[in-house]
Amino acid sequence: MTLTGKQRRHLRSLGHHLEPVVQIGKLGLSEAAIAAVDHALEEHELVKVRVGTECPEDRHDVAERLAPAVKGEVAQVLGRTLLVYRRHPKEPKIKLPREEPAS
Repeated sequence: MTLTGKQRRHLRSLGHHLEPVVQIGKLGLSEAAIAAVDHALEEHELVKVRVGTECPEDRHDVAERLAPAVKGEVAQVLGRTLLVYRRHPKEPKIKLPREEPAS
């Protein structure tokens, strides 16, 4: 699933008020961090992840590796904060806007 620009914009607006649920620290993107993000996505569909200054990996590298690991999409990388989305398989709470065909 690839998000369109309109869908990313919608998710960014929903995620603006959220607080980071998971923090990635000096161990980098570990299995525990991936499991924590995965669990948070099961509960919330849209979560913020904070990449700490002590993280040995670049924030964009973390985003590239995190999205496929949790079967989600990165909606935004802003500073050291990632906004990650994964649709709930049975009971989706977030309704994404559909891309309208160009006229």
